[in-house]
Amino acid sequence: FSERLKDFPVTVDFVNRFKSAKEKKETLKKLEEGKIDIIVGTHSLLGNAVKFKVMGVMVIDEEQKFGVSAKEKLKQLRTTVDSLTLTATPIPRTLQFSLMGARDLSIINTPPPNRQPIQTEVLVFNEDIIRDTIYYETERGGQVFFIHNRVKGLAEMKGLIQGLCPDLSIAYAHGQMEGDQLEDTILDFMDKKYDVLICTNIVESGVDIPNVNTIIINNAHQFGLSDLHQLRGRVGRSNKKAFAYLMAPPMSTLPPDSRKRLSTLEQYSDLGSGFQIAMRDLDIRGAGNLLGGEQSGFISEIGFEMYQKILDEAIKELKRSEFRELFKEEINQQDDFVKDCTIDTDLEILIPDSYVESITERLSLYSRLDNCETEEELINFHNELNDRFGPVPPEVEDLFTTVRARKTAVELGFEKMFLKNETLKCFFVGNPDSPYFQSNTFNGVLQFLQTGTNKGKLKQVGKNGILVVEDIRSMSELYAFISKMRKSIAT
Repeated sequence: FSERLKDFPVTVDFVNRFKSAKEKKETLKKLEEGKIDIIVGTHSLLGNAVKFKVMGVMVIDEEQKFGVSAKEKLKQLRTTVDSLTLTATPIPRTLQFSLMGARDLSIINTPPPNRQPIQTEVLVFNEDIIRDTIYYETERGGQVFFIHNRVKGLAEMKGLIQGLCPDLSIAYAHGQMEGDQLEDTILDFMDKKYDVLICTNIVESGVDIPNVNTIIINNAHQFGLSDLHQLRGRVGRSNKKAFAYLMAPPMSTLPPDSRKRLSTLEQYSDLGSGFQIAMRDLDIRGAGNLLGGEQSGFISEIGFEMYQKILDEAIKELKRSEFRELFKEEINQQDDFVKDCTIDTDLEILIPDSYVESITERLSLYSRLDNCETEEELINFHNELNDRFGPVPPEVEDLFTTVRARKTAVELGFEKMFLKNETLKCFFVGNPDSPYFQSNTFNGVLQFLQTGTNKGKLKQVGKNGILVVEDIRSMSELYAFISKMRKSIAT
């Protein structure tokens, strides 16, 4: 901040553990008097002794390190303050807030110039590999981070590494060291007085040493996904190729969640992959309690997609009832009387195993196709299938047509459609008292059927109305018929 704002009349100061109590007191006094424009600090800024004269903007960096209570306390410092949250891997609760539209989300995918992806490998602890890895890095003029997240075992681990690499200079660091000693160790490492720094995850945030391009993380299965991604980000901060080695027991012996975390890091090693990792973290841990303090959890009990669907329906219901006046314009724009339409048919509409062999992959593709909201998304997904698996077969083409037909059917007010024995049955909104039957959409359907050029007929079955259409032999004909109907209403 000081460097970038040196040409402006701005005073910048900071508060951290390396400042003496007297220096902190003086800084906080200036802050309260309004003599400091920008204050940079850790959790200590949350203390009751910290007073701001006028707070206008709050920036939270490394958001994943703050708990819910800490974030809420930051907000309470000034209820009208604008806030900006920065993180490479948002925690599940924060990501979910963004995905559901409760917070604005911006994604920076462009890496700094000349950066290279970090080569990531999951390995079983092996002294020969550790020795060869360290020597490979030091022989090309670089340095190494060795992460061992047990303070009591650091000295012993230093002895082990020193025995493997007797001619190298090795130091260790952890958060329980005296402030001056810790600072001196880190600064000496930055000055290249040491080849290897054995440390806890204290270097996870705020350490930028371009000469360190190899990191070895011991017992990687004991770290969270966000922690591993942040630690991996300590290397590869120059134009040199960087390496990250995750040491863990054999994958077959690990719990399912641990295997998923390590596999995710190995899979997503490209630059700008933090968002994909955060999404996978959301899938593994769940979204937490959006109205409470838990930042992850419980989603696995009902499944993420079902949870998302229930949440969306609950939000829409609140907008239509308690907050109707507030969202009146949005409700009028949506004007949807049916949330979804199911299609039942005797036609073969599926992704055949001859096209995609893996059952897991097919289920994933079904899910992704169902989540396509726009025509552009459908076209892009179709192109992806064509690129990955080859020309799209007729059954899959029909599947795409079915998705388009469902969305059109919802706009027309059909809750379900049956296509069997070349006969199409479209079921209107089940509630006879629904405002749908006084809507322009329903009147448009009636006018379309009365033109005389269409083969559809209205029938009454109990309290429900059904549109019956004969001689519909394929999903393409079904889609063509309801698209024609939708177009006539729009005009």
